[in-house]
Amino acid sequence: MEVIGLKQYITVGRILSPWGVKGQVKVEPLTDDIKRFKNLKEVFYEEENNLKKLNIEEVIFIRNAFVIIKFQGIDDRNEAEKYRNVYIMVDRKDAVKLPKGRYFICDIIGLKVYTLEREYLGEITNVIQTGANDVYVVKSNEDKEILIPAIKEVVKNIDVEKGYMFIYPMEGLI
Repeated sequence: MEVIGLKQYITVGRILSPWGVKGQVKVEPLTDDIKRFKNLKEVFYEEENNLKKLNIEEVIFIRNAFVIIKFQGIDDRNEAEKYRNVYIMVDRKDAVKLPKGRYFICDIIGLKVYTLEREYLGEITNVIQTGANDVYVVKSNEDKEILIPAIKEVVKNIDVEKGYMFIYPMEGLI
């Protein structure tokens, strides 16, 4: 089996737009814990295949739905506009610690999925967050999509370091 390894940087938000006139940006959090931004000192973004760092000066929360961030060196609305739709990431060492059995979405995407009988089903290409439970979108070699509910009755073993997931395909699932 192919080893995919863990990604060093984890996406935590997307800059939506400038906010105000002093260089702040409005960020859509892509994390379960919006308050995690309070403890961040820096984030990274990709520009022309290079990783760039932004140091955080200030964080403000809006209705527990959005984050307003002021970065060092971005001091007006025009400069902030350049970051519209940019995804911001943290180094894995600065990521929140997940409880046993929980995984970052970026670590789930790319896993090879097998049945308990070792039948290869495909690769996870997306994770849909439904509220009740996540759903893994698996693309087969025949370009067919299989939706796998992320529940313990179905998902039996995940090894993100080795790059695989074993499932019990309940009747009607495949």
